[in-house]
Amino acid sequence: MTDGPYVILSAAVSIDGYLDTPAPPRLILSNAADLDRVDEVRARCDAIMVGARTVRFDNPRLMVRSEERRVRREAEGRSSSPWKVTVTASGDLDPRSSFFTEGESQKLVYCPRSESRRIRHLLGGLATVVELGEEVTVADLLDELHDRGVRTLLVEGGGIVLTQFLAADLADELQLAVAPLFVGDRRAPRLIGDGAFLWTSERRATLAESRQIGDMVMLRYLLRPPRYD
Repeated sequence: MTDGPYVILSAAVSIDGYLDTPAPPRLILSNAADLDRVDEVRARCDAIMVGARTVRFDNPRLMVRSEERRVRREAEGRSSSPWKVTVTASGDLDPRSSFFTEGESQKLVYCPRSESRRIRHLLGGLATVVELGEEVTVADLLDELHDRGVRTLLVEGGGIVLTQFLAADLADELQLAVAPLFVGDRRAPRLIGDGAFLWTSERRATLAESRQIGDMVMLRYLLRPPRYD
């Protein structure tokens, strides 16, 4: 797919590749400076996506934090924060989640056709529920977002969603922030699950940028050839 949204995968991990601990409370991996970096990336995007599990367990707001950046977006004729996007197979979503209750931007929930009526009833008018056949694929989701005018999509997790984008070869870049700590528990969620990926010892991803951010390091990998909308 060459005309879909430009897809940026973004995550913070421990040195040993974990996104979190296996049990609450949520592990905050990023420092203040890295959170501000991610906020700037958010401000440049049209939509932010997370999986339904992330909505349930992390309860993210998915909004631009900086008032200056929100004002800049509004001056450009855009909503103060990007659209929010999630995908669910089961429809296990809480209407009280911050994903739905905070912010004035568009909220989109992608689901299989068989679950759409129940999810619409559950959420009422809190979000636009979009059915994508009997099984939701990353390619179909990106096509639908592109039809809605989304040109840049930021995917912030969790590991299942990140793995799906990588396995489908539908991510343009990966921004990985590494925190100076270990989790050391195989029950914890990892950055990437099992899959068949294109980047191997014979075909390495391109390291476009490495930057120290306080006690962390940010690595930006290009995963596809440069393209233009």
